[in-house]
Amino acid sequence: MREAVQLKMYQMTKMGNNSDTSALFASTISKELDILMGSLYSVFCVLSLIGNCTLLHVAYHKWSTLKPAEFFIINLCISDLGMTLSLFPLAIPSSFSHRWLFGELTCQLYAMCGVLFGLCSLTNLTALSLVCCLKVCLPTHGNKFSSSHACLLVAGVWCYASVFAIGPLAQWGHYSAEPYGTACCIDWHAPNHDLSALSYIVCLFVFCYALPCTVIFLSYTFILLTVRGSRQAVQQHVSPQTKTNNAHAVIVKLSVAVCIGFLVAWTPYASVSMWAAFGEATQVPPAAFALAAIFAKSSTIYNPIVYLLCKPNFRECLYRDTSMLRQRISRGSPQSEPKERLGSNSQHNSDMGVSMRFSNGQQESYGACLHCTGTVPCDTNPKDCVHPERIHLQRGGS
Repeated sequence: MREAVQLKMYQMTKMGNNSDTSALFASTISKELDILMGSLYSVFCVLSLIGNCTLLHVAYHKWSTLKPAEFFIINLCISDLGMTLSLFPLAIPSSFSHRWLFGELTCQLYAMCGVLFGLCSLTNLTALSLVCCLKVCLPTHGNKFSSSHACLLVAGVWCYASVFAIGPLAQWGHYSAEPYGTACCIDWHAPNHDLSALSYIVCLFVFCYALPCTVIFLSYTFILLTVRGSRQAVQQHVSPQTKTNNAHAVIVKLSVAVCIGFLVAWTPYASVSMWAAFGEATQVPPAAFALAAIFAKSSTIYNPIVYLLCKPNFRECLYRDTSMLRQRISRGSPQSEPKERLGSNSQHNSDMGVSMRFSNGQQESYGACLHCTGTVPCDTNPKDCVHPERIHLQRGGS
């Protein structure tokens, strides 16, 4: 009976009738879990916006000194921001409302953005692992990898992700409501009814999860073996290249941390999705999809945390910018006004002291008339320049 209901839901989704598909967008999990999801999504949204915007700000200030491998970190930051801005503003109110609020067309766009930015992040980390492997394991070729090469590779990452994101819109696979009802993604039940959807999910699993994870694992394994084998030689032969090697080592370590965080976040969702696609879809609890989705969306906060807290030059640049901002705020605060007024009064008293010294005849023969105004005639001889302050002082002295 339940399978028949799900088949009917699938058919209504393909029909595109909003009145018929309204049942698809009702939450199938408890109200408490929906509130938990909305609360966690709100926290993730704020942290992701702050962290990724801060990382982009730091990268902008040190753009000229960025290494080619760090271009992938910036691209990962952009894809995380894209996911944050396109998914969280729709998922948060839907979770609190206990149903999807934005209709079928927005559901399709929401799902496309989720696939696009998620695949872009994973493909980007795969390219980063290959670049790190090239620089560490084959330094002769790795040193030729430039910023222009990085930009071309970044463009390729977006094209690769776009193919799989646009596929369901071109009827290769399907987008639909998530099994828990308050968000949208790939229709994981579709392979039971549609051969094209099955081929799409098989290609998605092979080329967008299994292959990238394998490349990442092998790349960092080769890096680890190379570093272990050359550690003694690096310690014995200190050369001008040592500093560069240390910089690459830092990037490799941080890249490993970001990759581990991303894969840990997305693996539960990938596992549940494959269970639904290739197993008995009716046996997958909607709550399992909901909890896996929470872990997956937490991936948007790992990259800025790792790089802003652990990369020395990023941290120093952030500290310098924060100190400058704090100084500007303190200068513009009301508490700083008395000090500024005190400073201006001191300067005024100093100027008066200079005028008194000039009027006492200590320095009469200066080359220019500093206090002439339009109402006071000034001859060519500086001594003939009479200023009201001097007249006042002379009268006071007499």
